[in-house]
Amino acid sequence: MTFSDYQHLLFERREHGVLLITMNRPEKYNAANAVMHAELARVWGEVSTDASVRVAVITGAGKAFCAGGDLSWVEDTAGDHAKVAGLLTEMSDLVYGMVNCDKPIISAINGVSVGAGTVVGLMADISIAANEAKIGDGHVGLGVAAGDHAAITWPLLCGMAKARYYLMTGEMVTGEEAERIGLVSKAVPREQVLEEALAVAARLGTGSQTSIRWTKKALNNWIKQAGPIFDQGAAYEMLGFLGPDITEGIASIREKRAPQFPSAAN
Repeated sequence: MTFSDYQHLLFERREHGVLLITMNRPEKYNAANAVMHAELARVWGEVSTDASVRVAVITGAGKAFCAGGDLSWVEDTAGDHAKVAGLLTEMSDLVYGMVNCDKPIISAINGVSVGAGTVVGLMADISIAANEAKIGDGHVGLGVAAGDHAAITWPLLCGMAKARYYLMTGEMVTGEEAERIGLVSKAVPREQVLEEALAVAARLGTGSQTSIRWTKKALNNWIKQAGPIFDQGAAYEMLGFLGPDITEGIASIREKRAPQFPSAAN
């Protein structure tokens, strides 16, 4: 495969079957618009079926990993039942696409990671983060439930107490702290993030392909058995996209002020 028809993902083939994928909207801190989100949902199936790829590494162009959903896209989607239903399908395709991809996936979290970026960063089989990277879910700040990957992944990675705290408050965590609590595999200085991710990828790319892929497949049954939790969390998030709080969440972000959610007005 050439991976030539993607608009916002760049591809570079490295030795040992390593495919470097770069989210490429640096002027928007790699925030996902409708096209990029669809590409992130689609790409893992193509990585899985490309016989020349042994390992995928994903990172962000410029200073950020991925600053979540582009606010204009979120605003355009909110309140539109057809678009919300389509987003629910894409969300599932993204999460399960990464889980079911035969090849190991490594994230090189080089900067801020929110929303869709955190999905990709934490659903990766191995995550390498910059010490100073800011990682968070952010959905509650927008006025919607922490759907996507969060309800199934965070408790497994860092335990229920930390998951509840960070997902219910929306507080960000540094890469260094994320490593300490088990949210990411490893934290290193920013300038070493991609180098480290590629070094791990080369190690996997030169290892026993069957044993590595089968190990991934077995481990990811922990994620698969939590499928109903994902479905519920995703549905609750999309329900929020049809409610009044998200309108205030969007406005507060645009106006750079604390939100005053209608659901908290009483």
